[in-house]
Amino acid sequence: MIVTSQSANALSCTSGSWKIWSLSDGHVDMPADLLRRGPGLGKYTLAQEPSLVRLSVNCFLLEGAGNNGVLIDCGAGGQWEPSLGHLDGAMAEAGIDPSSIGVVALTHTHLDHLNGLITRDGRVAFANLSRIVIAHDAVAGFVDQPHLERFRHLLAPVRDGDRLGGHLAALAIPGHAPGHMAYVLDSGEDRVLFCGDLIHVPAAQFARPELTWGYDLDQSISRATRINLLREASQTQAWLAGAHMAKPGIGRVVEEGSGYALRSIA
Repeated sequence: MIVTSQSANALSCTSGSWKIWSLSDGHVDMPADLLRRGPGLGKYTLAQEPSLVRLSVNCFLLEGAGNNGVLIDCGAGGQWEPSLGHLDGAMAEAGIDPSSIGVVALTHTHLDHLNGLITRDGRVAFANLSRIVIAHDAVAGFVDQPHLERFRHLLAPVRDGDRLGGHLAALAIPGHAPGHMAYVLDSGEDRVLFCGDLIHVPAAQFARPELTWGYDLDQSISRATRINLLREASQTQAWLAGAHMAKPGIGRVVEEGSGYALRSIA
């Protein structure tokens, strides 16, 4: 991938005939003691012992020739901390018209990934949205949120291995949340794994992928998923794009010591 532009909250790069945007929705500070030494084990203490860790919240827009944009996750809207819900500003910074978004592909149904369907003042964020791609196992989590009722007719459930188009496929990455789904772009030049919440604390979990996060639904499965995916990304030289990796949240995974490190694209 080749970086073509970068600003405070938006980065664009090209791969084959595709343009890929990283767009910042902001950040959220979470208690550091949510990081755990592993399933059923105690809290993991970071070297500098901060009481909070800052999680970037990244969304990714894929633009291919002749297609409306596919937005992977859409941020928190106005539903959480004031430091979140700034995807619209990042899109304006990048010169992206929200009406160009035709598909939103959700990795899961936590607030910071789907509430950006609605603007802070209650409007539909993407006027020409035709589909919301979501894992079958995550549909119930979407339907259970009354404020999203207006979007239910757009839900397009997928399973592991289903294709969203000629170059984009769904990949199950279980453990963090019901129906946690990654999306894999094969551009012809690069393989890019948009991996949702596979990683929460990059400073710790690349070097020690066995570390888990307190909000993982199943910490054992989440740990196994992370270990396997980082190994695969390293071996295949795939790009990894993560919701909570430090913005722009895109990089290559390399082996380092007994674990891994991320080489950021920028």
